[in-house]
Amino acid sequence: MGLSDSALSKQLATLEEAGYIEIRRIFVGKRPRTSARLTATGRAAFEQHVAALQQMVAGSGLSIVPR
Repeated sequence: MGLSDSALSKQLATLEEAGYIEIRRIFVGKRPRTSARLTATGRAAFEQHVAALQQMVAGSGLSIVPR
């Protein structure tokens, strides 16, 4: 993603605080592994965001389908 570990961690923490994702931290051997998954609230917010983007594109007269 091109982010430093600390920047990605901060973004994930913000999304977790908003209730959009759940974070799971485990160790595999001696290495930490972090996974994130959308919550129902996060999925709804994402779907609303995509719908708003689609409305903007439709209003511009452009297509979202590649040519």
